[in-house]
Amino acid sequence: MTRRRVGIAAGAAVLIALLGVAAAYAYFFSGLRSAPPPLALMTPTPGATASPAASGDLAGNWKVASGSQAEWRVTEVVLATNTPHSAVGRTSGVAGGLTVEQAASGLTASNLTFTADLTQLASVDQLAGHDVTQRDQLVRQSLLVSQFPQATFVSAQAVAIPAGLTSGQQVQLSVPGQLTIRGVTKDVTASVMVQQSGALVQAAGTIPTDMATFSIPPPYAPFVTLDKNVTIGFVLNLARA
Repeated sequence: MTRRRVGIAAGAAVLIALLGVAAAYAYFFSGLRSAPPPLALMTPTPGATASPAASGDLAGNWKVASGSQAEWRVTEVVLATNTPHSAVGRTSGVAGGLTVEQAASGLTASNLTFTADLTQLASVDQLAGHDVTQRDQLVRQSLLVSQFPQATFVSAQAVAIPAGLTSGQQVQLSVPGQLTIRGVTKDVTASVMVQQSGALVQAAGTIPTDMATFSIPPPYAPFVTLDKNVTIGFVLNLARA
């Protein structure tokens, strides 16, 4: 084969390789991607009004009801590009409850204990041409789910509930507690929005953290790097126990 033909063949091989890489990036990491918005309080039906409740009506034990969810949310960045994508996994295996008491100064919430079943975590974002559910096995391995199948949040501290909740308003709470993931327990603070919705009380919030805090090795996948920061989110439908 002449040098010219060798050169042409080599050039064609390089071009094919480059086209293949470009196609792979376009196929897996194009702009055809989406992620659901963070878990939040249910939007009231237009024209509907919340039913105010007397303070005493909220006192008692409350438990997690159906429709509750927890999620993790991490930013993925495609290697050698500046294209971030929100990777999101959710579980509906949420349980637990709390106690609301009437104190002299108003309502307080205490004995908050919630668990999330990590074995049910499933990716809910979308990436064109890519099966994001393949990520779930990597996440389960990083979390050692076979050994630690649950994440737990516990707060024994009484938290004051703003009076606006009983008049149908959304109120904001800062709830300190202890979060346990992968057998590691750390102090955290949950930022929570709460509203009354008929017979239910709904709470939605976030806990910002990072993988290193809980000794979680970042899941590895080719062409992708993960931000170390993680946002844990949740929405809880609470019904009387």
